Amino acid sequence: MNILVLNCGSSSLKFQIISTDEVAISNNTDKILAKGLIEKVGTNEAAISFKSLTTSSGSTNIYSVTKPILDHKDALYSLMEWLAMPTTIIDGISSTKDIDAIGHRTVHGSESFNSSVLINASVVSELEANIELAPLHNPANLKGIDAATEVFGKDISQVGVFDTAFHTTMPEYAYMYGIDYDLSKKHRIRRYGFHGTSHRYMGIRYRELTGKSITNTNIISLHLGNGGSIAAIKNGQSIDTTMGFTPLEGLIMGTRCGDIDPTIIEYIMQKEDKTLKQTFDLLNKKSGLFGISGISNDMRDIEENMYEGHNRSILAHDMFCYRIKKYVGAYLSIMNGADAIVFTGGIGENDSIIRHKICNDMDYIGMSLDKSLNETTIKGIEGNIAHKDSKIAVYVIPTNEELMIARDTYCIVSNKKILETYCALLL
Repeated sequence: MNILVLNCGSSSLKFQIISTDEVAISNNTDKILAKGLIEKVGTNEAAISFKSLTTSSGSTNIYSVTKPILDHKDALYSLMEWLAMPTTIIDGISSTKDIDAIGHRTVHGSESFNSSVLINASVVSELEANIELAPLHNPANLKGIDAATEVFGKDISQVGVFDTAFHTTMPEYAYMYGIDYDLSKKHRIRRYGFHGTSHRYMGIRYRELTGKSITNTNIISLHLGNGGSIAAIKNGQSIDTTMGFTPLEGLIMGTRCGDIDPTIIEYIMQKEDKTLKQTFDLLNKKSGLFGISGISNDMRDIEENMYEGHNRSILAHDMFCYRIKKYVGAYLSIMNGADAIVFTGGIGENDSIIRHKICNDMDYIGMSLDKSLNETTIKGIEGNIAHKDSKIAVYVIPTNEELMIARDTYCIVSNKKILETYCALLL
């Protein structure tokens, strides 16, 4: 089955076309047939970058152009035109008629969805009701669903895969905040958590690599990129995570501040004469690594300047690692230990310096890295980088959220209750 995976942002559209079925999922032989990105949607200078990956010949076909893209529907029509071009060679795909189903990355499912679902009118209504919880993401996701319906027709099956769904297994004492209980329930104020599809994939891939069952999966998963979060996964389920009511809480990130005393918000507003919106823009877009270093939100830039003796870059690096290490320690406590720490995301997969700094001086739990393995496990390589004498494994697992979305879509559309090892739906 050919699945179109869509990730729609407010001004962008990312896609992959993935061929998958029950055999492919069981044997990890799913194939990425094509992928692409359209940036600056809604402008006259939208940047289109598409690539086909032909599995039979091993060749690629790259299409890059700048042109007006008015909205997400226009973006999908551009994709449809590209698929029909004679120069576009994709195994098994010659037009949109060869797309069997569509899977959407949908950010916020609130408490309504604890798994991926087939999109229908009631699901759309619930997504609309959750806009107040995710005003930046859910409207874009809805635009993507509406655009796909118009371009591909109302009969094509569409599936929503929620970033929040994996974390709905958190116990109430973990997701509630210490504010008035009735107020929390009235306005749905609680810890939701995000990056759930990535944390879910790490658990699945960890089981494939180790042969463990879902009920014997006890790991702390670290998704570290420009955005970052950690999840405590006990018996295969999320029992706590660092992001909260919004993705602003938790770790220090590229531009997000992470945990702060909430009274700082009022203090900044008073001292800097800023509005509430301006203050939250500061906390979301001008804080984190960028705000501390004054240079960049990119860890590669931070480390380059750190080695040149830039004190604020050194501070940003130290703060980033310290916050992560503190949460790892907390999660080891609430889980009564873990079998493995798992790194993923752009930083987690490629930055051996960060991994060393987080895992160093953890003798009390018997964790240590193999220096050589840590330094060479980058650029898509996966595996256990712990020293042979380490009591806790340390895995690097490149994440694959698009694959999770494609597999969930296949499972739901085909009504296949595939083993939870391969498809982490709550079936």
